[in-house]
Amino acid sequence: MTDERKKRIWFLWKQGKPMAFIAKDIMKPPATVYSFLEYHGGIEPDIRRRKATDLTLQERECISRALAAGLSLRAISRQLNRSPSTISREVSRNGGAHKYRAYLAEQLALKKVKRPKSFILQSNSLLKQMVIDKLSCCWSPEQIAGWLKFIQFPHNPSMHVSYETIYKSLYLLKKKHSASKAKKTSSQKKNVSPRPQSSQLW
Repeated sequence: MTDERKKRIWFLWKQGKPMAFIAKDIMKPPATVYSFLEYHGGIEPDIRRRKATDLTLQERECISRALAAGLSLRAISRQLNRSPSTISREVSRNGGAHKYRAYLAEQLALKKVKRPKSFILQSNSLLKQMVIDKLSCCWSPEQIAGWLKFIQFPHNPSMHVSYETIYKSLYLLKKKHSASKAKKTSSQKKNVSPRPQSSQLW
């Protein structure tokens, strides 16, 4: 699917258009639109960009040439006006001075930028429990996100979570439970009693 069609899907989806309407608009089968939205959990993924402080391809090429010429890491850092530790980490994570290649280092850096980050609710148990408690009280993800950011923890960003993240977590939970239910049904058909499992959120 083209990038233009993907953008169009998200544009119409945010307007609340049904999948059948979106499919007709982009001239694709409804099943294609459904699969696309299901894959992303109904939430448009963030566009990940490299940080302004990250090394550029041109800088990596300079590092490669300087290493080939036998320059020290400190000399290279002075050339590029970068800290010696930045150059040292860059070279060491890409095979060392003798194996460093600018193109391969750039590809690895781009891959890391595109790699999706794990949900904050998976790593912050206190925040996770507070979200679960509020969901149990029938709060919406928007209400929970606003309460955490502006009322409960206005000066503690580590306890903030976007409503999109809560929606994504709910979607993953739904998929996990659906898979578990399907597995249980399959086991019952085979006359095998599955071992009871405790329900867990995220």
